[in-house]
Amino acid sequence: MTTAEQDILLQHREDLADMLLDWYDTHARTLPWRISPEHRKGGLVPDPYEVWLSEIMLQQTTVATVIPYFTKFIEKWPTVKDLAQADLDDVLVEWAGLGYYARARNLHKCAQVIAYDLDGIFPTTEGDLRKLPGIGPYTAAAIAAIAFDEAATVVDGNVERVMARLFDVHTPLPDARPVLREFAEKLTPTHRPGDYAQAVMDLGATVCTPRALKCNGRCPWEAFCLAARTDSAEELPKKTRKAEKPTRRGFAFWGEFDGKLWLRRRPENGLLGGMMEVPTSDWIPSNSWDNFPPPRVPIIANWRELPGLVRHTFTHFHLELKVIRLELEEMINLQEGEWVPLDQLDKYALPTVMKKIIDHVREPVLDL
Repeated sequence: MTTAEQDILLQHREDLADMLLDWYDTHARTLPWRISPEHRKGGLVPDPYEVWLSEIMLQQTTVATVIPYFTKFIEKWPTVKDLAQADLDDVLVEWAGLGYYARARNLHKCAQVIAYDLDGIFPTTEGDLRKLPGIGPYTAAAIAAIAFDEAATVVDGNVERVMARLFDVHTPLPDARPVLREFAEKLTPTHRPGDYAQAVMDLGATVCTPRALKCNGRCPWEAFCLAARTDSAEELPKKTRKAEKPTRRGFAFWGEFDGKLWLRRRPENGLLGGMMEVPTSDWIPSNSWDNFPPPRVPIIANWRELPGLVRHTFTHFHLELKVIRLELEEMINLQEGEWVPLDQLDKYALPTVMKKIIDHVREPVLDL
């Protein structure tokens, strides 16, 4: 249920959209996948391939991190058909470091569906886009709005923050999400919806930021913002306190002989699926290393534990690994995995945690 002030604010939805679009025309961020407002008004239209690629990369990742990856992908695979014809391992290698590797596998699968089943033509509606691999509600709305100017409502963290402050919503996230989406939908205009979607995201990223707000004289909605009137903007959106991340522990097994390293591929399903790894044990939830089970070495060989720990944090847990160095006297035949030249590791899809293990062994420090 909305308050009287929120209802009054919604009566100005057309004014709010026009004010934000005027602001965006002057203050839009320059991004490699974006058509500027000026060029868009001049008739240029976004490339749906570039919009889709950028939106997949931007999931759970910052713009600054994504830009060099996006540029690299476009240079290597300039069209969706080029990406569809690429080897999945090559895609995973170029993706390494962006995290959430299921995105890369779905990206490749989606490219093949578009290239081979849809003759290289992207669906133009939010509903049809959602039928494609790896495209959820947010991404479908973003592509539909930005690439095809459909009046789809795009709601990411920036938009949630802007809506929570504009309408002074004090219900904590995630419970507040339905009402924030409802406000966002009611404000979405039918004219220039693509520019409007990007404008709200830009407003949240550059002005209505999580901390150190830049409201005074810079926000086009400052005079309408209900949280600004109550001086509560900095505390919004409120969030339910998250449970502390648990820690998992395990062992990494370093097998090296004659300049080659033992690597194996992780199962397609699950965390880091399809990526290459320095073989590891199971990652077991544990409060400490005290009384932690000793390593079960997967190869018959003498071994020694290297000093220090490799630490990495995933979305839902922290990871600590001890590295076990296998003392090999010959290059044994492997039941799984392969011997990879140490000077060619950059050709393999190694996630960040595995690169940390490699750095730990090759440039040892006591703690990472």
